[in-house]
Amino acid sequence: MSGRSGGYSGMANSGMLETVDNFFIATIGRSLTELHRNLKHTDHMVLSYLGIRRAVGSLGLALPVVLAAGGFLLFGTPIQENISSYYHTPLRDVFVGVMCAIGLFLYCYRGSSRFENWTGNLGCIAAVGVAFFPLDAGSDPLRQTSIAGYLHSLCGGAFFLTLAVFSVYYFPLNEPEDDAPDFLLEKSTSYRLSGITILASVLVMGVYLFLLPQATKDLLDKYCFLFWMESIAVWSFAVAWLVKGRAIALLTEGVEKVRELRHRERKKLN
Repeated sequence: MSGRSGGYSGMANSGMLETVDNFFIATIGRSLTELHRNLKHTDHMVLSYLGIRRAVGSLGLALPVVLAAGGFLLFGTPIQENISSYYHTPLRDVFVGVMCAIGLFLYCYRGSSRFENWTGNLGCIAAVGVAFFPLDAGSDPLRQTSIAGYLHSLCGGAFFLTLAVFSVYYFPLNEPEDDAPDFLLEKSTSYRLSGITILASVLVMGVYLFLLPQATKDLLDKYCFLFWMESIAVWSFAVAWLVKGRAIALLTEGVEKVRELRHRERKKLN
């Protein structure tokens, strides 16, 4: 009975994981389809349109949540010491798929200068490197036994720094001038705060990796310190891209429209 029950449980978990994978594949597919559809109707700046920014932000926002919650609820996998360690769990396909998708969107992204485009290309290479050069299982990012492990650590650092550059420098620089001055200041501040948060997270992780004694690191590992610091950095990057894609503004406008409709309905009833 226990073996049969375990088989049913494994089949259920496999089905739920397939559902999660299909969700991300469908999301990525819809974004790419929309991108392809618009290629026929827009100019050379098409690859920087709002949908790409929203897609990148949405994937970044969802990644830590899906890995942590999905791993625990579907497979009983505890939160890993860092996000990269999910490569060695049943959620490997989700981790690799999302990082590749973010890399693809960064490659497709076109900014207002060659340097911004090169930054996006660098971010693409770093994201794909994180996906395809796995960290050694159960290892310290600074103490790897394989070339792939060291390449992973290098790509991870480059990825976070690239995201910080977008938030701190490029996003505030490229805001349209026709927006209201107060709104421009508000958005520029949110970009820079996101970038500063990413840089602060990277700095804290650097202190953890290079300066702390092993006993302190072992204590912090019990609370998944690196995972949460990486999550903060990823969420900060996601917020910047969602704001740049006007997703926050659209959500606010939607809420206001709902309130307005409710107000009109109440007036009719009265």
